[in-house]
Amino acid sequence: MTVTDTGTRVCFDGTSMSPTDLRRVAEGAAECGVTPEAMARAASSRKMFEEVVARDVPVYGVTTGYGEMIYMIVDPSKEVELQTNLVRSHSAGAGPLFSETEARAMVAARLNALAKGHSAVRPELLERMALYLNEGITPAIPEIGSLGASGDLAPLSHIAGTIIGEGYVLRDGERVDTGSVLRQRGIDPLELRFKEGLALINGTSAMTGLGCLVVERALDQVRQAEIVTALVIEALQGSTSPFQAEGHDVARPHRGQIDTAANMRTLITGSGLAVEHSDLRRLLQESKGVGQDVHRTEVYLQKAYSLRAIPQVVGAVRDTLYHAQEKLAVELNSANDNPLFFEGREIFHGANFHGQPIAFAMDFVTIALTQLGVLSERRTNRMLNRHLSDGLPEFLVQGDPGLNSGFAGAQYPATALVAENRTIGPASIQSVPSNGDNQDVVSMGLISARNARRVLGNNDIILAVELLAAAQAVDVSGRIDGLGPASRAAYDKVRDLVPPLHDDRYMADDIETVATALARGEILRTVEDAGVALR
Repeated sequence: MTVTDTGTRVCFDGTSMSPTDLRRVAEGAAECGVTPEAMARAASSRKMFEEVVARDVPVYGVTTGYGEMIYMIVDPSKEVELQTNLVRSHSAGAGPLFSETEARAMVAARLNALAKGHSAVRPELLERMALYLNEGITPAIPEIGSLGASGDLAPLSHIAGTIIGEGYVLRDGERVDTGSVLRQRGIDPLELRFKEGLALINGTSAMTGLGCLVVERALDQVRQAEIVTALVIEALQGSTSPFQAEGHDVARPHRGQIDTAANMRTLITGSGLAVEHSDLRRLLQESKGVGQDVHRTEVYLQKAYSLRAIPQVVGAVRDTLYHAQEKLAVELNSANDNPLFFEGREIFHGANFHGQPIAFAMDFVTIALTQLGVLSERRTNRMLNRHLSDGLPEFLVQGDPGLNSGFAGAQYPATALVAENRTIGPASIQSVPSNGDNQDVVSMGLISARNARRVLGNNDIILAVELLAAAQAVDVSGRIDGLGPASRAAYDKVRDLVPPLHDDRYMADDIETVATALARGEILRTVEDAGVALR
């Protein structure tokens, strides 16, 4: 893998990084470095490039102005000034700052793109970016400003600015003057030479870095959604039949559908509550004579889609995330600035900086995660509606009903966020020309990634409400002893965080506590620690 993780050192080679690797770099503290092969490629590319400049061959952004000012010739003696001015003029981001983890992901993504060896930057620049990752020198990057067309110009300029000792870096979430931090560490700012300012900012590494984190965390969210679903199925004594392997592996072999069905079978293994198809005759006979024939047939034989179509719906979410992973992996290992240099070839003046592939992928992720939230809220509704919940009390009230409202109010934020998620995106079709109409078709890819991140965060709250309701359903039904090992681990984790609801109480803290645990992946780790391995 690009990131060779030996536990103490992570090495970039510019050719085979995965989103999972990038997440380890962004969230971890392993030492970072660049492979000797990548350093050699960078040195060779730089030498070839300097020979081209020495022959007075016109090179965009090196001996010319930028964008609409390409017709203006710049004397090669102004190389440092030209590159520095580019970085300064485009350090124009606005709005809140990306988190430290997100900013590290962007630095790592840009480092790997430059390490591919076609951007003609000096090896010293690669070393400096690795040093920043090692020293925890994290640029303060505003979220707003990228059009995702000539790359993520604004956010990447805020990275480049810190390399020349300007702008701001993050310390405990607050921005601090870069120059003072470098002086404290004994680090001299790096002077940018021919093309290096352009190479730093003219790429897709902001949308790609953020996109990788969103997609990797989204896959964890899907696994946690499956865990929550299993607990709901047990609490409602649902059928295991929809997860039968043959219905997926043989009949409709979409990868995501197969994986979700397999996870559901794993999660309900050992359950004394989930109903097997062979038990249906006995259960239906037991229900006769009590006026519940139709109800029981629905409960045991054909559950509603929110409980029966889980592999098909959640599996489709998985497939969307798998697709995004593939696109992000390609982009992570691409030279996506302009111009590019290839040995023995004419200079490539093109548009690899355009973010359309990532913009489309992240909009698709936004749509898929929105549907994941819809499915969760619908299951919550079934547990709270006494006409749909297999005999559970309305709104899961455990104390005096009427006097107490139970989970009636807790459902509202979940429902509201489903509606909010549906208003988000797509951004990839929102092209607005800019830069004197030089950038006349733009991708808005970073907005797409930010939109997906927003839905991901909203879903943590939606799933938190469902998980709290599922735990309450177990309590009010008295079915705790029938839970399988996975659901019991999830239930116990919830109860470690939040007590059962007997009489009405302030609910916002409960929801926030569980949503935070979900965002951190704590429910997934709890189930995995119980010996349950998920795909």
